[in-house]
Amino acid sequence: MRYVPLDTPKPISKIGLGTWQFGSREWGYGPDYEQRAAQIVRRALDLGVTLFDTAEIYGFGRSERILGAALGDDRAKVVVASKIFPVLPLAPVVQQRAVASAARLGVAGIDLYQVHQPNPVVADTTTMRGMRALQDVGLVGEVGVSNYGLRRWRFAEAALGRRVLSNQVRYSMVDRGPEKDLIPYAEQAGRIVIAYSPLGQGFLSGRYDARNPPAGAVRRANPYFLPENLERGTELIATLREVAEAHDATPSQIALAYLLRHPNVVAIPGASGVEQVERNAAAAEIDLADDEHAALVTAAHAFRPVTGLAAVPKLIRARTRR
Repeated sequence: MRYVPLDTPKPISKIGLGTWQFGSREWGYGPDYEQRAAQIVRRALDLGVTLFDTAEIYGFGRSERILGAALGDDRAKVVVASKIFPVLPLAPVVQQRAVASAARLGVAGIDLYQVHQPNPVVADTTTMRGMRALQDVGLVGEVGVSNYGLRRWRFAEAALGRRVLSNQVRYSMVDRGPEKDLIPYAEQAGRIVIAYSPLGQGFLSGRYDARNPPAGAVRRANPYFLPENLERGTELIATLREVAEAHDATPSQIALAYLLRHPNVVAIPGASGVEQVERNAAAAEIDLADDEHAALVTAAHAFRPVTGLAAVPKLIRARTRR
């Protein structure tokens, strides 16, 4: 495992574990998945994973409880990250919700506490006042944000009066927006971009095509899995496979290695089983050659999916046919 080259109280692994699936029925894994969660967490620990990310909204608290129980006595050794869902995130509310999350996780302090979404009405001034109070009493270590643009990230940091260590955003080879400003800022300022959905919810795995679309409510709602977009992604997947063959790896591992080439980027893929955790962790050790990276960049830029409003009627038709 490799770690982010920053001064943090605990090392932050380049591959973390996202736990949205823990206790969340919408992923379609079923109740047996909760039983596998402990095995997944224990294997991740064995492989050197130190960042475990959850949120109060995941499974309405079940993810935090499952993760905390699975970590057990190792909770103090790793970076436990959670997120507050910002419904009326006034300072007192932020403090109350952090206490509740810490209790569900079974920790004395949350190593990284993040604002899950920017609130369009409540300014970060009051939210960060609550975060600062949590830091002052030791209930929160580092503060982070999620789904923030660069301007609001910097404003949040000014409001906190301390570093806002991380910004957790959607980032993958098919969602490259953070490369424009968030990643350059993180590298310049000594901050971290945490990539969620780093495999495009499985689009980059190569498991799906127009004749074999995914099941599950989350992926069915993702326009990338429209038959037309799966067809448009053929060349990108082919390039991933070509590079993967040279490294005796999988397309998913190469897609992760593409992100991790940035020193201040951490990826938090989920996992449906122990084998997937092992493959994800191994991706941190892959060094892409310059020509391989250039080929991946070219293929990623050539992918032009149907998204936004144009995808809505296609999604409706696709779901109606099922």
